[in-house]
Amino acid sequence: MTLYDETCFECSKLITAKYSTSFSKGIKSFDKRFRNPIYAIYGFVRYADEIVDTFHEHDKLQLISEFRADAFEAISRGISTNPVLQSFQQVVNQYGIHHDLIDSFLRSMEMDLDNKVYNRESYCTYIYGSAEVIGLMCLQVFCENDTVLYEQLRPKACSLGAAFQKINFLRDVKSDFEERGRTYFPNIDFNNFTETDKQHIEKEIKRDFDAALEGIIKLPTGAKLGVYVAYVYYLQLFKKISQTPASIIVQKRIRISNRRKIALYFKAVLQQKLKAI
Repeated sequence: MTLYDETCFECSKLITAKYSTSFSKGIKSFDKRFRNPIYAIYGFVRYADEIVDTFHEHDKLQLISEFRADAFEAISRGISTNPVLQSFQQVVNQYGIHHDLIDSFLRSMEMDLDNKVYNRESYCTYIYGSAEVIGLMCLQVFCENDTVLYEQLRPKACSLGAAFQKINFLRDVKSDFEERGRTYFPNIDFNNFTETDKQHIEKEIKRDFDAALEGIIKLPTGAKLGVYVAYVYYLQLFKKISQTPASIIVQKRIRISNRRKIALYFKAVLQQKLKAI
């Protein structure tokens, strides 16, 4: 079983590296004991998201329903022949990850199959399930069954997840709106996206970022740098988006270069060594 488990975690690690250089770099900054669990969480959520966003020639509802059933069966049985689910179920069972978090995540993925336009209520529900609960799953790993610390940092983890997701929405406006027909931000018409619309969204993200940083500072030592690296990557992306006109946001995807990411990484490491975070 040791070889099988190691192989399954390596699969989750490969998925993370292939799909997200930012998160992959951040995970490498964690204490070694945290890396495989976070790879496993990322692999699980990435593949669920892939079902609803990519498998256009297949019955997505059936696939996500089967993925849901397989995930909870793996958690219940403590074994799966699916490498992604095998590594994920181990983390869920080892760290006592709340099943309602997993359910909320999968519900948000299912929302993407039907919802094209979101109102304020469905927007908040979607962000909680698609992003905030992922932060909470990771937080349960970092807290290592310290329920007092988990409850203290819970709101901050939600804020960080929300900030990341809202930035993703802004970054991916073109593909979401043109290719998938989705409008996540309530009361926004992307056929007429104004600077006022954009500034309103940015104020919301700024509040999330400010709250999140308060929580990052209080994370356990072995987790703090990795989360902070992801934070500074997204903060830089947010700054670049903020400096880009609304008319450009709807035309192209805003990116941070790999060279800039490397510079931000070393700056974050230096800040930690100087105890600036």
